[in-house]
Amino acid sequence: MSETTVKDASTDPAPERAGQTPRTVGGSRALALLLVITGAAGLLAAWVITIDKFKILEAKVAGKTFTPGCSLNPVVSCGNVMQSKQASVFGFPNPMLGLVAYGIVICVGVSLLARARFPRWYWLTFNAGTLFGVAFCTWLQFQSLYRINALCLWCSLAWAATIIMFWYVTSFNVRNALLPAPGWLKSFFGEFTWVLPVLHIGVIGMLILTRWWDFWTS
Repeated sequence: MSETTVKDASTDPAPERAGQTPRTVGGSRALALLLVITGAAGLLAAWVITIDKFKILEAKVAGKTFTPGCSLNPVVSCGNVMQSKQASVFGFPNPMLGLVAYGIVICVGVSLLARARFPRWYWLTFNAGTLFGVAFCTWLQFQSLYRINALCLWCSLAWAATIIMFWYVTSFNVRNALLPAPGWLKSFFGEFTWVLPVLHIGVIGMLILTRWWDFWTS
């Protein structure tokens, strides 16, 4: 009688065979905690931005102005970012999407802490969601640096959280043969997953530094 689950995903990396019940895979405690922490960081950022966005709209209706607390100078100006057209790409404030997305990430992390196991399609769908998040953040980073010409600290927190969760979820799927990959890539992810989010965030940091170099050094 075939089992519906495996005790350790790393001991059963073989792909599903016809006629067998699809295996389910659970994540480690470290991955679960990472998802909870990054999801909470993103949720906090989305919540603060949403509240400040509503305060800006309320002040505008009342004929007043509201300056968010993270608007520190002409460059670090959350208010300018929140009032840009790029801040409502889908017809509503972008952070409202984050309230849902980061909430889902937290739920997945808590489920893994409770030893939940998910099928391959679930992990791939989750990975696709984090990929969309990184792609959307990349677009927002470009808009912020080169179109809006301002930086939002809370947005930066959400960017970092999304980048970290994307690379670690991708690493998990590759190492557990949920995503097809050559052996050398599995070995790399097994040893050096941390390198990719560090490099990714480092590149963004360098772009921010060079974009406003004159301002930072004046």
